Amino acid sequence: MNYYNNNADQLFHRYESLQSARVHERWLSLLPTQAGQACDIGAGSGRDARWLAAQGWDVVAVEPSHLRELAAETVDAQTPVTKLLKTGSITWLDDSLPELKKLRALDQRFDMILMSAVWMHLPASQHQRAMRIVSELLAPGGLLVISLRQGPDDNNRFYPVSAEDVIALAHERALINKHQSRGPDSVRPEIEWDTLVFQLPDDGTGSLPLLRHIIVNDNKSASYKLGLLRVLIRIAEGAPGMVTRRTDDWVEIPFGLVGLYWIKTYLPLILKHNLIQSPSADHRSQTGYGWAKKQHFYSLQDLSPYDLRVGNTFDAGTATRLIGAIKDACSNIRDMPATYITYPGKKNQVFECETRPFNFKNSHWQINKITLQQFGSFRIPAALWQTMSQYACWLEPAILNEWVKLMQSWRAEYNLIVYNNVFQWIDADRDTTPVRNRFKTLQNQGASLHCVWTDKALRNERFAIDHCFPWSRWLNNDLWNLMPATEKANSTKGNKLPSAGLLVNSQKLITDWWQQAYLDDNSLNEKFFIEAQSALPLLDENTSSLETVFDAMQHQRARLKANQQLAEWNPR
Repeated sequence: MNYYNNNADQLFHRYESLQSARVHERWLSLLPTQAGQACDIGAGSGRDARWLAAQGWDVVAVEPSHLRELAAETVDAQTPVTKLLKTGSITWLDDSLPELKKLRALDQRFDMILMSAVWMHLPASQHQRAMRIVSELLAPGGLLVISLRQGPDDNNRFYPVSAEDVIALAHERALINKHQSRGPDSVRPEIEWDTLVFQLPDDGTGSLPLLRHIIVNDNKSASYKLGLLRVLIRIAEGAPGMVTRRTDDWVEIPFGLVGLYWIKTYLPLILKHNLIQSPSADHRSQTGYGWAKKQHFYSLQDLSPYDLRVGNTFDAGTATRLIGAIKDACSNIRDMPATYITYPGKKNQVFECETRPFNFKNSHWQINKITLQQFGSFRIPAALWQTMSQYACWLEPAILNEWVKLMQSWRAEYNLIVYNNVFQWIDADRDTTPVRNRFKTLQNQGASLHCVWTDKALRNERFAIDHCFPWSRWLNNDLWNLMPATEKANSTKGNKLPSAGLLVNSQKLITDWWQQAYLDDNSLNEKFFIEAQSALPLLDENTSSLETVFDAMQHQRARLKANQQLAEWNPR
């Protein structure tokens, strides 16, 4: 790494002197004509990332050296930034093989992964792990392109590599070898390059069949298995920032978060709509659910699912009831659905969890990542977590359909309209009033306020508070996601996602708004960061930089586009 940091300028110009189409000509016939999500691991100067973006690909460019900083500031002279940003996009990430910790935290799968002149930097002891991690980042049908340097190494920077060893590792991961060739280096006659292209033929992890088995085939004496799956899918899709630990095999989240989402799920079903969730339940006597205690869960009648959102603070009395309900939920999840959700034909549990005892001090209590970790930890297989995140908008309807069938088998007096209405996820009201009021306060104080999309000054009463990521596609009412816009811009944007180029061009306007509206207000500063840390990837509880939040928002934009195929909007 020191070599690349110390020689960044020289290497940058060397890489930029070559044309990507020439470097990759041996496998170009396999490049999909339909652009999608790409990842350039070891992106160097960004040459290949810009080449792909110019063809419409949305690229995550991974580079750990100082070359990343030079690349992020550079635009190819033949590809003006205005043209580039109207086609594909590039988001940069400081990460490296074999772990790719930050890249995996994005919970994205890619239609193509390019590792050009990278593999020989890894010792053989890391090859198997690297291939495993990279293969799990591929989308079904996705391509993995690897080039291997063969020839003298005067600076002792590389490890010996062979195409046969890489092919063997790829076959272990069920990848199909689509191309293999060797060709000369375009500048140095003593150097040759092996080019390998692999394809993932299907889901590759078995996660979708496993989820289908649990949803459709598994025996269910109550709705708890379906309830736990819905909870985990909601967390994977809407709160990726709550991951506390990630290994090659597992993703770990606070058990308290699982218990909290459990309560948010069952609160309206039981307390509001009186829908039986187990044949043995007796709602009149408040019995039949081992986890629903009268002094805890049934005492939460005064709360709504909207009240139970990350960042909210409760007085000591309410906190005592809520913490008790979360503890009860976690114990039930551990003993019931987590124990009995097993792999088909086996006794092995799919999920691992452990509760932790803790004593609540009779005081105010806030829902956040740290306080929710006090209840214990919950572990989900890494491949399953990624599938839950990517396919949430398709998996949840399947879960709810089975849930309705299960409830109808116990009590048939409700029609489908009733069942469908009670399953609306109320994570936040679509209410922009607090932010609208904050805007008016700033306006009355004479602050200079602008539309974040058009830079038009907002001097009068006619303005809109826009959800940057559309509410109808992602239920997020966090402060960071609410921004001022002209009524015209808000109307024409509608349910579309801001394009990557628009987001980049609007960065200063967005961060200026965040600073004015939230960070300069002591009552909103902490709430802004807590909400961002929960909903956005790559942030932690120590995040205090608006630039870091904006970078995470860029990655979430790419994630939403890939997972939901959202249409993009650019007013310019």
